[in-house]
Amino acid sequence: MSDNQQWHYENFDPTGSAIGYRITRKLDEVQSPFQKIEIFESTDWGNLMLIDGAMMLTTKDNFFYHEMIAHPALLTHPDPRKVVIIGGGDCGTLREVLKHKGVESAVQCDIDEQVTRMAEKYFPELCDSNDDPRATLMWDDGLAYIKNLEPRSVDVIIVDSTDPVGPAEGLFNKAFFADCFKALRDNGVLVQQSESPLMLLDLIKELRGEMGKAGFAEFQTLPFPQPCYPTGWWSVTMARKGGQGFAFRELPVDLATLYYTGTAHAAGQTLPPFVAQALK
Repeated sequence: MSDNQQWHYENFDPTGSAIGYRITRKLDEVQSPFQKIEIFESTDWGNLMLIDGAMMLTTKDNFFYHEMIAHPALLTHPDPRKVVIIGGGDCGTLREVLKHKGVESAVQCDIDEQVTRMAEKYFPELCDSNDDPRATLMWDDGLAYIKNLEPRSVDVIIVDSTDPVGPAEGLFNKAFFADCFKALRDNGVLVQQSESPLMLLDLIKELRGEMGKAGFAEFQTLPFPQPCYPTGWWSVTMARKGGQGFAFRELPVDLATLYYTGTAHAAGQTLPPFVAQALK
């Protein structure tokens, strides 16, 4: 934070860049057993949540991420009934998942209960579906939870994780993806946040490679704008079990979104040439 206490800056060494927000005050800070969680009030972006100094979400722009990690995967699957979210403690992804009326159960397993408690207090709009009877909120080790799922018991797995360091490090490798592959039904979809397609293409390529080693044969990376993350351009990567491609259904007319549309989804499937070449 600058000396005059009016701006918060996050330096992101992997991309050699930084982003700053004009803030009015710090609202809260909690040191959980896993990480430090801070909440700031800003002048233009609403509230900000940081974990170990890294930006997680803002009131203003979180909908890009939450909609793009949820709706493409659920609309790619022909009939998603059972969904598991690993991470996602702010509950925004859970809210988007439960907008789909055909979903019968959605389990959110995040290692850190404090993330959810902070979201309930400072981002209550993200927690609208926490009391939905179809929702189960768990605070546990997501690696162990996936490993212990019954084979072929889940339709969609959403890995809504932080960067691949600290508690999230184990969510980016073959062993975890193999457990996901086993837990998914034969037409299942796995989706994971996959960092910046502008500056972290090597990480995305490695991620897809680890998914391939775990048994997945088809992948699709979808870029989208995300102003609060390094470079302002982010991505999710889907892997499909069963070789059925990535055709998707139309968004139900009664499902409200702020960014996601079928047109945006289709546009995201056409990667810019430099990204497509790098991921070959």
